[in-house]
Amino acid sequence: MLEKYYYDLHIHSCLSPCADEDMTPNNIAGMAAIKGLQILALTDHNSCKNCPAFFDACKKNGIIPIAGAEVTTAEDVHMICLFPTLEDAMNFDSALESYKIPYKNDPEVYGEQLILDSNDEVIGVEENLLVNATVLDIDSLYSFVRDFNALIYPAHIDREANGIVSVLGTLPQEPDFSSYEFHFSDKIEEYKERFSTLKQKPIVVSSDAHFLWDINEADNAFEFSIENYSSKAVRECVFSYLNGENK
Repeated sequence: MLEKYYYDLHIHSCLSPCADEDMTPNNIAGMAAIKGLQILALTDHNSCKNCPAFFDACKKNGIIPIAGAEVTTAEDVHMICLFPTLEDAMNFDSALESYKIPYKNDPEVYGEQLILDSNDEVIGVEENLLVNATVLDIDSLYSFVRDFNALIYPAHIDREANGIVSVLGTLPQEPDFSSYEFHFSDKIEEYKERFSTLKQKPIVVSSDAHFLWDINEADNAFEFSIENYSSKAVRECVFSYLNGENK
């Protein structure tokens, strides 16, 4: 029997300088539970360093966590990268360092970049600004993340800021992304009319939350039939669906 799993796959913690400092792993997971979500992805700018604490916080709140990052390409396009395991995400995080442009963060201008533990205690600070573009263009990032078993798709394609359509003026045929993200669900049909490729692709609607109140309500859901339920089984279904394997 099909069951609904409500999700939000684009969330920023206080590691992202543009996010509120109340966006701690435990606050995020707690708010998601209050809102009736079952699946949550942490996607900080160009970093996965708060994903370990996020996994612990989700476990305490009965949320299925997915480790991710919102990577900025050389074209200044935001891409969502999701990883099947926490280990894959942290390996990617280490490898991504060599593709970042080092520019020291000024917290008074851009905001703090806090690395937290499972109790929301500060255990580190990211010194270099995370919202900068990397040196990886879209094609290079697409190839690079797949070495870490990642799922990659363009973020908020219906928004002006850092959306692939806004930046490039079109939705490119290559790379052949398996799925796409929208910020506003009421824009989906308009974009399907403009870009025929979207009619054949899985689409997610996520919040890009930078504040606790921005996290999506239980409005968007996957429908899966899972015989032997586990967090791992649900994650596998999410990745299979977004890879276009069980539409």
